[in-house]
Amino acid sequence: MNQPDYADFRARREATIWQRLNRILFALLFLAIWLGIISLFVPPWQKMQAARAEIDALQAQRDEHKTQLTRAMREVNWLKTDPTYLETIARDRLDLMKDGETVFRLEPPKGGKPRQ
Repeated sequence: MNQPDYADFRARREATIWQRLNRILFALLFLAIWLGIISLFVPPWQKMQAARAEIDALQAQRDEHKTQLTRAMREVNWLKTDPTYLETIARDRLDLMKDGETVFRLEPPKGGKPRQ
């Protein structure tokens, strides 16, 4: 009769344990390499996102300045070419008036709710 060889069984068992440990080791090695690669790309990506946000803010600021410039250019043009506008600005901002003219100013109430 053939008797089972316990040494052979033990060798096979140890071999499967080593195979499992090797698989775990390879998985951990793969994970470590993958995390290393990701850690190399995260800081530049964060810098890129910050730069994009800064670009967006600067573009919004540029657009606002363009709008202000357009308004100022239009007002300068009106001051140079439109005597009616110039007269209106002089009366309003500089409190000027024509001879024999009486100016009435209506001021809104301070700190209170407007009446209905």
